[in-house]
Amino acid sequence: MTTRHFSQTALRALLESLGNPMYVARGGRVWAANEAYLEMLGRGREDVEGRLFLDFVRPEDRARLEVRYRRREEGTLKERGPQRYLLPGPGGGTLEVASHVQEVEVEGLGTAFLINCMVLGQRPAELVVAERLVETSAELVAARSEEAVRRVALAGLTSAGFSASFLVREGERFLTRDGSPHSGEGALGLRALSEGRPVFGASDPEEATPVYLPLGTTLSEVLWVSGVGLSPSYGSVLALFAKVVGAALTDARLLTDVERGRWEMVAVAEAARFVAQPDPPSPEDFLSRLAALIGAEAVLLYAPKTPEGELVLTAQVGLDGELRAVLAAPLGGLSPSAVVARGAVLSNEAEERALMEATRGRLGSGAAVRLAHGGHPRGLLQVLRPPGRPFGGADLRLLGTLSELLMTLLDQRRLRTESARQLADTRLLLDLARTTTATLEVASILDVASDFLVKLLDVSNCFILLHDEQAGVLRGAAASATHRDFFRGVVIPLDDTGSVGARVARERRPVIMPDLSKVEGMEQRELVRRFEEKALLALPLTSREELIGVVLLDDTRQPRDFDTAFVELAEATCGQIALAIANARLYESLWASYAELAAARAEMVQRERLAALGELSAIVAHEVRNPLGVIFNAVASLRRLLKPEGDAAMLLDILAEESDRLNRMVGDLLDYTRPRELILQPEDVPRVLQDGLDAVVAQQQGGSQRVTFAVDVAADVPRVPMDRRLIRQVLVNVLVNALQAMPQGGVVQVRARREAHGNKELLRVDVVDQGCGIPTELAHRVFEPFFTTKAQGTGLGLAVVKRIIEQHHGELSLESIPGRGTTFTFRLPLTQPTSLP
Repeated sequence: MTTRHFSQTALRALLESLGNPMYVARGGRVWAANEAYLEMLGRGREDVEGRLFLDFVRPEDRARLEVRYRRREEGTLKERGPQRYLLPGPGGGTLEVASHVQEVEVEGLGTAFLINCMVLGQRPAELVVAERLVETSAELVAARSEEAVRRVALAGLTSAGFSASFLVREGERFLTRDGSPHSGEGALGLRALSEGRPVFGASDPEEATPVYLPLGTTLSEVLWVSGVGLSPSYGSVLALFAKVVGAALTDARLLTDVERGRWEMVAVAEAARFVAQPDPPSPEDFLSRLAALIGAEAVLLYAPKTPEGELVLTAQVGLDGELRAVLAAPLGGLSPSAVVARGAVLSNEAEERALMEATRGRLGSGAAVRLAHGGHPRGLLQVLRPPGRPFGGADLRLLGTLSELLMTLLDQRRLRTESARQLADTRLLLDLARTTTATLEVASILDVASDFLVKLLDVSNCFILLHDEQAGVLRGAAASATHRDFFRGVVIPLDDTGSVGARVARERRPVIMPDLSKVEGMEQRELVRRFEEKALLALPLTSREELIGVVLLDDTRQPRDFDTAFVELAEATCGQIALAIANARLYESLWASYAELAAARAEMVQRERLAALGELSAIVAHEVRNPLGVIFNAVASLRRLLKPEGDAAMLLDILAEESDRLNRMVGDLLDYTRPRELILQPEDVPRVLQDGLDAVVAQQQGGSQRVTFAVDVAADVPRVPMDRRLIRQVLVNVLVNALQAMPQGGVVQVRARREAHGNKELLRVDVVDQGCGIPTELAHRVFEPFFTTKAQGTGLGLAVVKRIIEQHHGELSLESIPGRGTTFTFRLPLTQPTSLP
C-alpha cells in the first residue's frame, strides 16, 4: 500500500469534500472528522475530535479493535480488508459499520490513519435489546449476592435504554426496595404476579411505556421496566430476562445461605474453642468476640443479682460511661418481658427511634435473646448496631447459638468460682480447726475466729461478745482487727430491748437484717452509727444448750441479703467456734483446779515448815534471849561502875550494838514464823497509809536522811477489808527499805487507786523511791527469807511483807531500774469476807 502525503490543511479539505463518514486517527485518538462522521455519531465536533475513537464503539467490540489498531501501528497486521463493527446510533439504535483504513503522512504530525466508514444498515431495536440482555444475563452468572444480581440487572436494562426498578408487594400496592411508595399502577403488578406473564401499561409514542415482569420465583416481587417505544414485541425477551434474573436471585440466596451457614459454623466453632480454654475467658472477652463475629457496635449482658431480682447490666463492650448509664436497664421492646415471651426479638421502628434518641444517634437497631438454663430464664443478651444496619433473622439465629455458648461459659465460670470458694472455705475451716486445737486460750481463739469469719463470709466486720451470767450482760471479747481494741470495752445488758445482740442471746436464734435503714430505730444505735453498718447478721454461740456468747457480722458497703446457704455456713462455723471455746474453758478450769491444788499443797507444806521453824525459833529465842538479857545488864553495869572512856567505851558500844542486832534478828524470826489470825475489817485506806508513814518517820527521827514523803489516794477508793495492824507493818517494812536505799535523800511517793486486774476489782498501792535500785539478776530473790544485800539486814523484812499480802489474798510485785529507783506494788481485793467483831 502506497503512503500518501498531505498537509494538515489539505487533509482536512479532503475529508470535507467526501460524502462518506471519514476521520483521521493518530495515537488512537480522532484528530479530524468530516460532517458525515459527526452526523453518523450524532455528536458535535468538540465532543469527538481529541477523544479516543474506541469511545464511540460498542463495549464488546473495543478490545478487538484496540488490538487491531495497536498491531496496525506496529506494522504486524497482515489483513487489510474492511473491518465490520457496531456503533451506538444517534437515536438509541445500533449501526453496523464497515471501515477501510489507509496510512497517510501529515506534515507536522507524522504517520496517521485515514479511516473511511460505510454504514451497512440500522439493526432492529428488539435484536439490540435482546443482545444487551443476553450479555447482561451472562454477567448475572458471576453475581454472588442478591444485591449484585439486582445491580447488574438494572445496569443491563439501563444500557438497553430503559428505566427499571425492583418492586416489593405490600398488600394492594408496591414499594421500592428502599421502602418508598411507587407511583405506577399497582393493579398491573398484581395481575402480572397472578398470571405469571409480562403486563404492559398504556402505550404512547411520545411517552415511556411501563411493563411489569414477574420474576417467576416469588409472588411478592416484580421487575418494573419503562421506556419510550416499549411494546409487547419486547415481551418474550423481557419475560425471559426476568426469569433469568429470578433464577439468579434464587441462586444468590442459596449461595448466601450456604456461605452464611458455613460462616456461622466457623464462627460457632471459633467461639466454642474460645469458651473451651483451660482457663475460661471473662464475659467481657466473650462479648468482644461476639461483637466481632456478628458485626455489632455494642453487646450487653443483663442478669439478676439475686434469683428473683430485676435484670441489671453485668457486662458490656462498646459503651462509654454515658451510654452505660443510659442502657443500665434493657430498653423498650428489647426488655425481659418481650424477650422471655418470644425467646428472641428484633427491634421495630419505634424501638429504633427510641434507641437513636437515647444514644444521640450512635445506635439505631438492636436484637435480643434470652439466656436460659434448664428452661428457666437466667438473663438477657442484647446486641446493638448504628442506624441503617438492621439485624436479620440469620443474625438472630446465630445470636441464639452464641447465647447458648455464653450460658456454658457463665456456668463454667460459676462452677469454677464455687469450686474455688468451696476450696477456700475448706482451707479456712481447716485452718480454724488447726488453730483452735493448737491453742487452748479463749482470747487467742476469739481473735483468730473473728478474722476467720471476715475472710470466710466476705463481711466487713465480725464482733464476738461473751455471756457474763453473773452480771447478766454480754461483754465484748473480740473483733476483727480494725475495731478490736475498742470493742473489748463494749458491755450490753441482756435486758436491752433495742440491742440485736441481747435479743439473740435471749431468743438463741439468728437475727437477719438485710437493710438496717429499713429497721426502725437501728440507724440511731451507737454501734451502728460508729461502724456505719448497712446490713447485720447476729448468731448465738451455744454449746450443750449453754449460751456462750453472740457473734455479730455486718456489711458496711451496702445492704445485703443473707441467703439460707450463707446463714447455714455461718451457723456451722459458729458451732465449731463455740465448741472450741467450751473446750478451752474446760481446759482452763482444769488447770485452775490443778493450780488451786498445787497452791493448797504448797500452802500446807509452807505451814508445816513454818510450824517447825516457829517451834525452833521459840526454842532459839528462849535460849538466846536469856543470855542477851544478862549481856545487856552486864554492859549497863560496866558503864555505870567503870565510866569507860576511849577504847573501853568503844568496845562496850560494839558489844551493846551487836547484842541489840541479835535481839532484833530473833524478833524478826519470831514475827516471820508466828501464826497470825487475820482480823479483816473495812478500813479507811488514806488513814492506814498515813499511820504507816508516821511510824517510819518516828523511827527515823534524829537521822541524817533528807527524805520527804508524798501520799496520793484516788477519790474513788472505798474502804477495803484488811488487817490494819499487818498492812501497817507491810508499809513500814517497804518504806524502811526505801529510806535505806536513798542515803542521798529524795522523795518517796505512796499512791493508791482502784484497778481492774484479772477480771477482779482491786486496790493498788505503789511505793516509789528514787534510790539506787535493785540489780536485775537479784530482783527475783528479794522476797526470799534470809536473803539480803545489807550489812546490817536480816533478810526477813520483805519475806514478812510477802507473807502478809498473800494471807490477804493479794499480789506483790516490784519494778526496779538500777540507779533510778524501785517501785513496790501490792494489790488487795476490794471485796472479801470480813472477820467477826
